[in-house]
Amino acid sequence: MGSITPNPPGKRIKIAIDRGGTFTDVWASVPNKPDIVLKLLSVDPGNYQDAPTEGIRRVLSTYGGFEIPRGVPLPKQDLDIVRMGTTVATNALLERKGRRHALLVTKGFRDLLRIGYQSRPRLFDLDIVKPEVLFSEVREIEERVTIEGFDEDIDGTVKTNVDEIPGVLVRGSSGDLMRILKPLDESGVKDTLQELRQMGMESVAICFTHSHIFGGHERRVGELAEEAGFNHISLSSEVAAKMIKMVPRGSSASADAYLTPEIKQYLRGFVKGFEGSHLDNIKCDFMQSDGGLVNYRGFSGLKGILSGPAGGVVGCARTCYEATSKTPIVCFDMGGTSTDVSRFGGTFEHVFESTTAGVTIQSPQLDINTVAAGGGSILFWRNGLFAVGPESASSHPGPASYRKGGPLTVTDANLFLGRLVPDYFPKIFGRSEKEALDADVVAGKFVELAKSINAETGKSMSPEEIAYGYLDVANEAMCRPIRSLTEGKGYEISKHRLGVFGGAGGQHACEIALKLGIQTVIIHKYSSILSAYGMALADVVHEEQEPTSEFYNGESLNILSQRVEGLKKKVSTQLRQQGILEEDIEYECYLNMRYQGTETAMMVLRPADGDYEAEFLRIHLREFSFVFPAARSILVDDVRVRGIGKSGTTDEDGQGLGEELANMKFRPVLESLVEKETSVYFKSGGMQATPLYMLEKLSPGMSIIGPAVIIDKTQTLVIIPGAEARILTSHVVIEINASKTSTAHASLTVDPIQLSVFGHRFMSIAEQMGRTLQKTAVSLNIKERLDFSCAIFGPDAGLVANAPHIPVHLGSMSYAVQYQHELYKGQLKPGDVLCSNHPESGGTHLPDITVITPIFGDDRQVAFYVAARGHHTDIGGYNGTSMPPESTELWQEGAQMRSFKLIENDYFDEEGIIKVLLEPAKYPGCNGSRRLSDNISDLKAQVAANNKGATLIQALMSEYTQEVVQLYMLAIQNNAEIAVRSYLSQALKTLGPKLSAVDSMDNGSEIHLDVSISEDGTAVFDFTGTGCEMLSNLNAPPAITYSAIIYSLRLLIGSDIPMNQGCLAPISVILPQGSFLNPSAGPAVCAGNTQTSQRVVDVILRAFSAAAASQGCMNCLGFFGSGGSDADGNPLPGSAYAFGETIAGGSGATSRQHGANAVAVHMTNTRITDPESLEKRYPVILREFSIRGGSGGKGVHNGGDGVVRDIECRAPLKFSVITERRVIAPYGIEGGGEGGKGANYWVKKNLDGTERWVSMGPKNMVQMQAGDRCVIHTPGGGGWGILGSTVTKVQAEDRVVDGVGIVHVPRAAGSIAAFEETQGGQH
Repeated sequence: MGSITPNPPGKRIKIAIDRGGTFTDVWASVPNKPDIVLKLLSVDPGNYQDAPTEGIRRVLSTYGGFEIPRGVPLPKQDLDIVRMGTTVATNALLERKGRRHALLVTKGFRDLLRIGYQSRPRLFDLDIVKPEVLFSEVREIEERVTIEGFDEDIDGTVKTNVDEIPGVLVRGSSGDLMRILKPLDESGVKDTLQELRQMGMESVAICFTHSHIFGGHERRVGELAEEAGFNHISLSSEVAAKMIKMVPRGSSASADAYLTPEIKQYLRGFVKGFEGSHLDNIKCDFMQSDGGLVNYRGFSGLKGILSGPAGGVVGCARTCYEATSKTPIVCFDMGGTSTDVSRFGGTFEHVFESTTAGVTIQSPQLDINTVAAGGGSILFWRNGLFAVGPESASSHPGPASYRKGGPLTVTDANLFLGRLVPDYFPKIFGRSEKEALDADVVAGKFVELAKSINAETGKSMSPEEIAYGYLDVANEAMCRPIRSLTEGKGYEISKHRLGVFGGAGGQHACEIALKLGIQTVIIHKYSSILSAYGMALADVVHEEQEPTSEFYNGESLNILSQRVEGLKKKVSTQLRQQGILEEDIEYECYLNMRYQGTETAMMVLRPADGDYEAEFLRIHLREFSFVFPAARSILVDDVRVRGIGKSGTTDEDGQGLGEELANMKFRPVLESLVEKETSVYFKSGGMQATPLYMLEKLSPGMSIIGPAVIIDKTQTLVIIPGAEARILTSHVVIEINASKTSTAHASLTVDPIQLSVFGHRFMSIAEQMGRTLQKTAVSLNIKERLDFSCAIFGPDAGLVANAPHIPVHLGSMSYAVQYQHELYKGQLKPGDVLCSNHPESGGTHLPDITVITPIFGDDRQVAFYVAARGHHTDIGGYNGTSMPPESTELWQEGAQMRSFKLIENDYFDEEGIIKVLLEPAKYPGCNGSRRLSDNISDLKAQVAANNKGATLIQALMSEYTQEVVQLYMLAIQNNAEIAVRSYLSQALKTLGPKLSAVDSMDNGSEIHLDVSISEDGTAVFDFTGTGCEMLSNLNAPPAITYSAIIYSLRLLIGSDIPMNQGCLAPISVILPQGSFLNPSAGPAVCAGNTQTSQRVVDVILRAFSAAAASQGCMNCLGFFGSGGSDADGNPLPGSAYAFGETIAGGSGATSRQHGANAVAVHMTNTRITDPESLEKRYPVILREFSIRGGSGGKGVHNGGDGVVRDIECRAPLKFSVITERRVIAPYGIEGGGEGGKGANYWVKKNLDGTERWVSMGPKNMVQMQAGDRCVIHTPGGGGWGILGSTVTKVQAEDRVVDGVGIVHVPRAAGSIAAFEETQGGQH
């Protein structure tokens, strides 16, 4: 080895490595030789300790012509560049195997990261499992700062242009005036740090309120921690993105303290594998989650979580995007356990808050979204439907074909249908790991599965049809998030290309493109190792970001420009330290901009003309379909500079792609190049003789018309009949001819495969309606709190598909649609749109306005309805709110509409709807809406959502015919009915024919339920005995009870079923007229939606012995501030600004596990507002948000604990509380103890500085003054089982609920994740 003469830089070896979970991919550029491509196991301790080191050893051995022994330090003289991506951080996060550390946090927030945003991960899990926190210990620190002004101060009551007062008022880095409420207690910090060091802690994370703009306290504690001997210190103000929101910033600091020590330890071991135990004279860079490289010394765990997937996106962008046509691409990376999707349109798209393995991260990451569908996804036959995943066979036991006794998977379906050819697949399976894929066992399993399905359905489908059906369902499932990523952001999906990579992508590419309407598929020659190759093409990147608080106008332009230049200098310094020359640095400058009064900020890249405002308006119009009037101010929250050290080789493949597509002449492939004929199953034509080609033998310019199979060393490409594969120098380009390949099913006999596909299509339409509503609405309730639902209904107004964000909306809209259907029967015509909110016309409470659009068929009769329900913040009402706690009559709760024709003959009746919204002012103590422009805009957004749904349904009818679509509409409803009947039949055997339960509201009114189950799987839910309607607002219209029944049945069934009218088909409901579950037209109902709905669910679950009581309410808290004046200077009535939230509590325990602490339960799943966002926008201080320890009921399984939320006023505010479980405690079950009751307190500040605690009772509205506090203690959940008793296996499984299996945890949760979380894990 010593005789080798070093090559000069530029003529030495360049290596790029992606260490994945199963395989490590290696690409190497070797002087004067073909590229080296290797694939080896990431974990193979019998042969080597570290896969990347082993990969480099093999490359050097190949290059040098002699074998370098394992364990010998690797020579470096021939190495120029080593670039790597690694799953070390990702795996440590997923497996919870990071470094033990402590979290230091502002006093009052010890449980902030445990609570998070309070929403439960999966909407329909009765046994709620919240992700574990990463820290081992948490300590509160005495310190507190807040922002002096607030965004909603329309009258300018707080003066912020004053001089600083050291130690009291200081300027934050954003320019905001900060008030130091409590100086840092350094003595206490030292004691805490000493205690933690004595416990063996060496790593610490620090997060204080508002530290993104005032980091002084964090920095000082960091200095003290260093003095105390901590070897890793993560400050949230430094490791995170320096953006507002304490939850993700604190979570990021904890993740960094957890992961970075593991990364550093790995790097030390990696470096020791080279001669001299150093990497001098080698440029060694690691891929970060943002798609940029960083020198290995600066690589951190926080920024390496998506290291591998980011390399794939960069590789796809550099090889499959050609700048001449600027055609955007959808990057589709299908692997073994999951599929990653992203989009590239010329610049990389980033997200700044994401969730990985249940950990919220605030750091720039490429917008990558993981779908729970991959080669290892398990195939299920459930409730008469084909289902694929989210459970995965993983690598052990793996698919059935891996010879380890695994289940049938997507990989097995491809093998069975000839889309994988065992002769060309590595022989690495079985116990000896030397056998081929086992096609025989797969065939046997599909034969048995076919027998089972045919016996249940009465069909005679072949095993091949069934296997293809599963592929079709998997493809449809993968298309849904792709549509969201494109159409959900205002892009037309058909104008994209599909860039396919990953080991399984080539087998699905054509059918995915066909479903999406994409005409061109691009597959690079290195597509199976594109993550590694992408790292070779990536640039070194460094970025800096600072918060700001400027209005975007002529006065601020100079300030913003100066801040940009200052960040450029910081970026340049960092890049030059990594060996990048100044002339090779390109800068991308961004402003994070939003409209005043909204929370939706957009990172705007500086356009060529420098006009950020025009660019912001263009993006806003594209993504949200509207812009506000010019008078609405635009705020800048952050300034960001991304410096890119150009590598000079980033787009060669992309340029070549464009040139060859434009100039190359294609000729048919020679028959002599057919390697063999094989049998492959296709949707059109079934099993067909199909030519198989070896890619290495095909020359550029050749054209292959499908059907065909193209194979190289690491992947298989399936070309469907009618498609054309064109061979280029570095790519295979597949053109999809839809007219030759489209095979829409038009049979009038229900096919279980198509039934499963139609289930996805109907839900996809409802989801896209929801996305349209979310992006076109202007109010916070709809756009950001997602308090809305969209749904499709049949011609009889029966629910077909519902995309619920709030469970209380689940199924309830059908009663609103049915009312209008009966009212206008035969009278509606195209162009009509209706709206309503009245309880007698199917409403829940008045703020929830439902907009209904009929869709007409060829016979001009109603073929479908679509509807969108949204919560409007202000529709007028008593005492300035549409949800007054003291309301007893409906007229006190705002505008009422039994039926209003919002649009007729395509004319939007704005004058008429404004009249309705102002009408409450005629009642004593009431006013009309003060947010008419928001009301009108949100109603138009609801209309736009319906138009989206109508367009998609009409397209579906054009594709399949109206008759076929309606056939499957009925079939999907029947399928839901079958699932419910099956569950009830099982419950009859286990629980008996008669079930009953009673519970009491805090005012003594009782809910009675008797359930009678029959042999045929039907049931009667009889609420006879329920109390009469109340002189309060707890009355619940019937639609709420129906929603609670559907929701509860879905919980009890425990697996995904279609959520539609069929769920209620086997159920008869008796709701006595005049009871508070079926009140007359006059009583108030606003709290029936939020409180009574929760108690109905508890009663149903009690009747089925499924769970102890949850907290049983939503803990509705609101506050209202005055302000504004008319043209004459008179104060305006009502509220100038209003804030509302529902607050988490404890969930009830079950036979299987403890209840969850601090979580939104049952009929709500709204997120809580982050402490920093709350204080920036409103004149309040959040003093405490913590778990109320011990409030869960005791038992074999304890109930979950409630929370404490303590809010201090900084200005006069009216506080409103509407709550339950303040008098009647949440009950336990099977002998379990009661959960703790909740309480609402008004803490009045006396003139002498003392406090007086006053109970507000369950419902109240009070006028508070500055210094007063509203303290909410939410209830805990009830316990299960007698404390101290033993639980047998039979008892623990006695409840009739199917297991949910392994919960899929996505590694990459990008921009569509928050939206999908609200879908209840239905993807």
